[in-house]
Amino acid sequence: MLTDNESGISTYKGEERALRADRIGLGGLLLSVLAASAPLMVVAGVMPTTYAVMGIVGQPLLFVLLGVVLVLFSVGYAEMSRHVHNAGAFYAYIARGLGGTAGAGASVVALVAYSAMQVGIYGIFGFEVAGLADKYLGTTVAWWIPSVLAALIVGVLGWLKIDLSAKVLGVLLIIECAMVVVFDFAVIGEPGPEGLSLAAFNPETLAGAGLGTALCFAFASFVGFEQAPVYAEETKRPQVVVRRAMFLAVGFAAMFLALSSWALNVASGPSRIVSDAQEQSAGLLFFLAEGRLGGTFTDIMHIFFVTGMFAAMLSFHNVVARYAFAMGREGLLPASVGRTNRASGAPGTGSMLQSAVSLVVILVFAVTDDKPHGDPTAPVLNLFTWMGNVGALGVIVLMATAAVAVIAFFVRRGAARVQAWRLVCSGIACAAMITIIVYTVKDFDVLLGAEPDSPLSWILPGIIGLAMAGGLVYGRVLRSAKPEVHRRIGLGNQAFQLEKTATSQAAAAGREGDA
Repeated sequence: MLTDNESGISTYKGEERALRADRIGLGGLLLSVLAASAPLMVVAGVMPTTYAVMGIVGQPLLFVLLGVVLVLFSVGYAEMSRHVHNAGAFYAYIARGLGGTAGAGASVVALVAYSAMQVGIYGIFGFEVAGLADKYLGTTVAWWIPSVLAALIVGVLGWLKIDLSAKVLGVLLIIECAMVVVFDFAVIGEPGPEGLSLAAFNPETLAGAGLGTALCFAFASFVGFEQAPVYAEETKRPQVVVRRAMFLAVGFAAMFLALSSWALNVASGPSRIVSDAQEQSAGLLFFLAEGRLGGTFTDIMHIFFVTGMFAAMLSFHNVVARYAFAMGREGLLPASVGRTNRASGAPGTGSMLQSAVSLVVILVFAVTDDKPHGDPTAPVLNLFTWMGNVGALGVIVLMATAAVAVIAFFVRRGAARVQAWRLVCSGIACAAMITIIVYTVKDFDVLLGAEPDSPLSWILPGIIGLAMAGGLVYGRVLRSAKPEVHRRIGLGNQAFQLEKTATSQAAAAGREGDA
């Protein structure tokens, strides 16, 4: 077996306790994190829903404003990535800033939130694949069958090298983004009856009771850029690559989403976009594209709508596997979870664990689905909507807490004056995210499309609350029962280097004593 120096693995515990370095560069990292946001799924699904349900015509302006907020967040978050390289990203940052107990709480929230988002996509993926099989092949397929097959394929790719996954994600992402951009330019060349109107960027268009809920939907569309630090241990020059990937991802997402939502707005016309979205629902993009680009293009777009979901599932799977690996390595999960695949260097056990969870959830929803073929209730309205909103809420909570942790981290190290402008940016971003959290919890029934008195409006967000509370209690227990594990939370490989140093010092002291 190679030594640490020969293998390039900077961990005292050996190769199986570290992710392989230098696996992924800036391009691969950028494509991996952008794939999680599933751009075509957002344009085809989230945007029409936001127009239809919330009636906010100024959705393009909303994406611009949220882009500014997330850039402010990234200023401190990216600086933190230069000081902490850990596959546990969010929980590691929070642990280093707010202590091990807070880190333990964040680790459970991260695991639950990202798992929920990943598993939720299997629902809409299976439903869409079943629909395509019915339309083009004349074959009736239960939605859960393609979902299970996708979970197995994702599991295999998650077991392999991250650079292979990055290539798969990259190809799928580039194609789906290209198709949306073609649609955008087609609309510019052939706008709707009201022409190339910029009315959607008028601040007055944000007025209305649905603004808070629209913020939640728009925020969920950005989820993915914050995952860049998860791959820090596997990147080339993490101090530089991770922060560049985050800023590029936020900038690209803001421009892409603002342009695409404006294109939908222009294609229908500002006065008709809400009514058209209510009539066409998730078919709005395809309806508008077919009139300008033809049926063949629209059919191909349908196919890449599905592959884009697959890319998102794979991206989230990779992130969950790495969070589980980091937790296992630090003692928050069984040690076996904190080991990598010897052949690929990927977090194999974490990947298998996430695959098992996905399969169980899919099968539970399949068994309880008593609706006829083609009814979206179980796969889309339940599995996708429930899990997606739970996951989005968890990520917003993590981001708000991480912003506070960034401030605490630099203040405690006496760097507040040097980092002052970054800390101000983090504070502003935190305030904005807390506002979004309040709206999200308050209007959770709207996000679900449920009745105001539905128990789901408090049960589902309560999952994140329970995860946080359970993680904090777990952290306190570790602090009392296993203080050495508690001290290691958030340190990653650095903990093993400290352990190595302590072992060396103890051995040296023993030799001196013998002498």
